[in-house]
Amino acid sequence: MGYIEELRKMVGTRPVILVGVGVAVIDDGGRILLQKRRDGRWGIPGGLLELGESTEEAGRREVLEETGLEIGELELIDVFSGKKYFVQLPNGDQYYPVTVVYRTRDIRGGELKEDGEESLEVKFFPLHALPNELSPLFQDLIEHYFVR
Repeated sequence: MGYIEELRKMVGTRPVILVGVGVAVIDDGGRILLQKRRDGRWGIPGGLLELGESTEEAGRREVLEETGLEIGELELIDVFSGKKYFVQLPNGDQYYPVTVVYRTRDIRGGELKEDGEESLEVKFFPLHALPNELSPLFQDLIEHYFVR
């Protein structure tokens, strides 16, 4: 049982603050790797930290688990938090994420493939041809970082 499951046993579905990470993986052609999640929205790979894990370790782990790619060096982009990102899961669990977002061009290996659980599809997109259904975090990332 992981940290979040143990925490939920104590607090139930009440709102909590959880730290997460997202990684904008950019290929040699300047395209960004997106994953389509179960809610039908596209966003960057990422997830929540486990106890004792750094944000960099979590970012690398999540990218590998969700996309099959091994990545190396990470560059901090920004931290996203606040009411706008509030999440209520279908099971009633509620949380406010604090998401640390990195960028990398350092793809070291692996084979691009969705995991079938969190990622229904993974694909590199040119920034001028992104899918329509984007997660709120990714929409903000595009506006605040890639548009500049």
